[in-house]
Amino acid sequence: MHEDIEEILVTQEQIKAKVKELGHQITQDYQGKNLLLLGILKGAIPFIADLSRAIDMLHEIDYMAVSSYGNATQSSGVVRILKDLEGPIDQKHVLIVEDIVDSGLTLHYMLDLLRQRHPLSLRVCTLLYKERERAKPLELAYIGFRIPNLFVVGYGLDYAQRYRNLPYVGVLKPEVYQNNQKPERQHKSPAESS
Repeated sequence: MHEDIEEILVTQEQIKAKVKELGHQITQDYQGKNLLLLGILKGAIPFIADLSRAIDMLHEIDYMAVSSYGNATQSSGVVRILKDLEGPIDQKHVLIVEDIVDSGLTLHYMLDLLRQRHPLSLRVCTLLYKERERAKPLELAYIGFRIPNLFVVGYGLDYAQRYRNLPYVGVLKPEVYQNNQKPERQHKSPAESS
């Protein structure tokens, strides 16, 4: 376990088993349909790569990049599109693949935006779902793990662009992100952190 992690919430083995289970369910639900996995950059990269391999049918993958956190630990609620889809989605069944649903504000924005492009269907698969109050209710088709309202990193999730490469999901020690400390001065290299 990395020295900046307080505890591991979801192990590498648990993630692997859950991705296999989700891939099987998605394969059953979308059989015979023109499926597009839509990854939300950057956090969803490990999840969408593993999930895609666990789906036993042909499908497409595309990405969008949005920003609502910056280097903060909470969403600002202001969403900016940094990278849009490569093409139209009106003949596709779109499954948004998220690393985590936190406040849900970014996801609401994405769903509203994508509905205007008239996909054949639009659903959400998230690896992590934070148990917390939300301003608007969310309907999610697939949820990997329900977790407490803690600041987590690993398996694509970051703090200030760090920790994405950890193979598990862990709670970041508060002293790492309090007082705006610079991560570069605190951390070992990835090779030293296992």
